[in-house]
Amino acid sequence: MTTEHVAVATPYRRRWPALAALLLGEAMNLLDATVVQVAGPAVHADLGGPVSDVQWFGAAYTLPFAVLLITGGRLGDLAGRRRMFVLGVAVFTAASVACALAPSPGVLIGFRAVQGAAAALIIPQTIGLIKAMFTGEETAKALGAIGPVMGLAAVCGPVVGGVLTHADLFGSSWRAAFLVNVPVAALVLALARNLPENRAPHRPALDATGTALAALGTGLLVYPLIGGDLGQLTRRDWALLVTGLLVLAGFALHQRRSARPLVEPSLFTRRGFPAALVTSTAFFAVTNGLTVVVVLHLQLAAGEGVLTSGLSLLPWSAGLALASWAAGSRLVPRHGHRVMPYGLGVLLAGLLAAVAAYRTTDPGHYPVALLPALALVGLGAGLFTPAFFTLALRPLRPHEVGSAAGLLNAVQQLGATLGVAVLGSVYLTGTGSPQDACWVAVVLLGVAWAASGRVATP
Repeated sequence: MTTEHVAVATPYRRRWPALAALLLGEAMNLLDATVVQVAGPAVHADLGGPVSDVQWFGAAYTLPFAVLLITGGRLGDLAGRRRMFVLGVAVFTAASVACALAPSPGVLIGFRAVQGAAAALIIPQTIGLIKAMFTGEETAKALGAIGPVMGLAAVCGPVVGGVLTHADLFGSSWRAAFLVNVPVAALVLALARNLPENRAPHRPALDATGTALAALGTGLLVYPLIGGDLGQLTRRDWALLVTGLLVLAGFALHQRRSARPLVEPSLFTRRGFPAALVTSTAFFAVTNGLTVVVVLHLQLAAGEGVLTSGLSLLPWSAGLALASWAAGSRLVPRHGHRVMPYGLGVLLAGLLAAVAAYRTTDPGHYPVALLPALALVGLGAGLFTPAFFTLALRPLRPHEVGSAAGLLNAVQQLGATLGVAVLGSVYLTGTGSPQDACWVAVVLLGVAWAASGRVATP
C-alpha cells in the first residue's frame, strides 16, 4: 500500500489524535533527555560511583539513539511504521520504569542505553506517518506543529526535572524524573490506535554490518573521552581512539562498496552535505555539552539544588523556543541562509558572556550574570537551527531526503554525546571552573561556523 492510498483511507477525525500521538512521542524523547540532564548530579549523590557517571547517564542514551536512528527508519519501511512506533514506545516505557528502579549506576546506564535504542524506533517514523495521513496544505501544517511542540518540551524539561526531583514525591527523589514518562507513554499508546499502518512501497534492505561498524566505532571514540583527563590520555585511551577512527573508516569504505548501504552514497558527492554533517556535530556538541557543564557547576560547586538548576535553564529554553518560532515563520523565509551566521554570532556572544559571568562570580556563589548569557545562547541556537536544517535539506533529490534527514539526526545525537564527553571532562578534570569548558565550546563553535559557510555556498 502506498503512502497516497493510506492518506485517502485515513478518516479525517482520526488524523489529529494520531498526530497528537506522534508529537507526544517526539516530545517524550526530548523531555527525557533534558530531565536527566538536570537530575544527573542528584542521581550520582544517591547511587554513588565516579562522578563521570553523570556524563554516562546522558551519553548512554544518545549514543545508541544516534547509531540506530537510520536502522530504525529502515525497520519502519520494512515492518510498518505504526508497528515500530508502538513497539518503540512500549520498550521506552518499560526501560523508563527500570531506570526508576535501578539500584546502581551500572544498571541505570544499561537501561538508559535501552531507552536510547527504543527512541531510535520512535523518532524516524514521525515524518513518514504524517505524510501518510495528510495531503496538500494539511501536511505542511502537521509538519509545522513539530517545532512548537519540541520548543515547549525544551522549556518544560529542565523545570519538570528540577520540580520532580526537589519534590521527592513519596521519597522517590530523582526516580520520579523517569516515572514521568509512564503517563505520557500511556497517552501516546492510547492515541496511537488512530495511526494507520504504513510502509515503504519498495522494501529496502537492512545493513547489519554497517550498523555494527558504526556502533563499535562511535563507542570506541566516546568511551575514553568520558571521565578522562583530556590532557593526560593514557596509551590505552589513545589506542581506543585510533581503533575507533579505523573502524569508522572501515564503515565508510563498507558504505561505498555495499549494495545495501545505510545512507545514499550520492549524498557525499555534494560539497555542502558533508559540511552539514560537520556543522551539526560541532553545533550540538556545544549546546548539549554546555548544558551539562552549567548543571554540574550549579550543583557541585555553587551548592544549589536541583530545582534551582532546572529553573536556571529557563532563559535558555525560552530563548530557544522564541527564536525558533521567529526564524521558522518569518526570518528564514525572508532572509534564507543569512540567518545562520547571525544565529552563531548571538550564540558566540552568549558563550563569551558566560565566561565573563563565571569569572566575576566568587566561588561557591550563584552566578546571577549567567542568566542573560544563557538567554543569548538560547536565542542564537534558536535562530541557527531552522535555517541550518532548511538549507541542508533543500538541494537534495526526493530519494535522498529520508536518508539525509536520518543521517543529520544521527550526527546531531553523536555531537551531543561528544559534547557531553569533551566539555564535561574538561570541567570535571580541570580546576572546577567552567570557563575552560566554555572556551572549548568557542573553538567547537568556530568549527561549526567554518563548516556552515560551505553549507551555504550554492
